Amino acid sequence: MRHRIKGFKLGRDTEHRKALWRNQAIALFTHGQITTTVPKAKAVQPFVEKLITAAKKGDLASRRRVLSMIGDPILIHGEDDENIERNKYGEVVKAPKVVKHLFEEIAPKFADRAGGCTRIVKLGTHRLGDGGDLCVLMLVGDEEGPQVSGQFSRRRDKANKRMVFAAQLRKGAESSSATDAASESAGESATAVAEPEVEAQGEADGGEESKSE
Repeated sequence: MRHRIKGFKLGRDTEHRKALWRNQAIALFTHGQITTTVPKAKAVQPFVEKLITAAKKGDLASRRRVLSMIGDPILIHGEDDENIERNKYGEVVKAPKVVKHLFEEIAPKFADRAGGCTRIVKLGTHRLGDGGDLCVLMLVGDEEGPQVSGQFSRRRDKANKRMVFAAQLRKGAESSSATDAASESAGESATAVAEPEVEAQGEADGGEESKSE
């Protein structure tokens, strides 16, 4: 009998898998939601739940436990974050921490909740390349944000540009053909109008010649 086969291996060894959980958890605590594949979301969800449960206790032992699991990374929302201080070399000197954000802002929201602090929302789309099913892993209570806003693919952008360009070409060809047809019809009508005038002029010239004779 094979033992210890429970859980998602994700095609990685132990250290790589733990690093993946750590990075996913940090991104989730930083942004409130992340877009990833369904197996990764299901694998990292218990890890995030344990971190939130430890943060709800709020004691020193729990803080040290969380630090041992995810470290003490900097909470950066963007390069131009006002809460980040840099020196003249561009190095970060002072910035808020993810663990502090977890203990002081995220954990109090779930103080009265026994569990289930995260939610997986399947997007129904596939990742380009390997066709993996995409989903959004979010914190419960952040449903007001952009739940299903995945990253826009450059390949899709190029395909959309090609479609727009082809539509413009078709529209230009149709407009040019319509213009040609209109000009042809206008020329035919002008010719039809000109022929009676020429015939009338010819009859008038013939009458004048008969009178002169």
